[in-house]
Amino acid sequence: MSRLSRGELEAVLANALLRFEKEQLGRGPVEIKAFLIENIVLIMAHGVLTAEETALLAVPQGPALVRQIRHQLLEASRSRLVSIVQGATGCPVRSVLSDIDVPASDCVFVFILDERLDERYDWR
Repeated sequence: MSRLSRGELEAVLANALLRFEKEQLGRGPVEIKAFLIENIVLIMAHGVLTAEETALLAVPQGPALVRQIRHQLLEASRSRLVSIVQGATGCPVRSVLSDIDVPASDCVFVFILDERLDERYDWR
């Protein structure tokens, strides 16, 4: 296994999730960052709403619809997301969590791994 620094692996994961978002939704977020904390991969994205999702905000049920659609997309893509994170980290993924703050256009992905990355890569 190649010895990536924490920053390098964070960049790999952020770029992989950016590509995933572009493929799934036709565009990626304006900003995306990944953080590695022990056995947690945290990915935060800002500016995630598509033009269609933004248009939905004008109707009363719009924000709820956007959250529901995003939740369904996550469930439909769960195995692909797990594959992306496992491929980059080399660690099995135990849990995948995600949520979106529709008015702020912010989204978070949390992957809980079966192994601590700081120990696997000997980051001190």
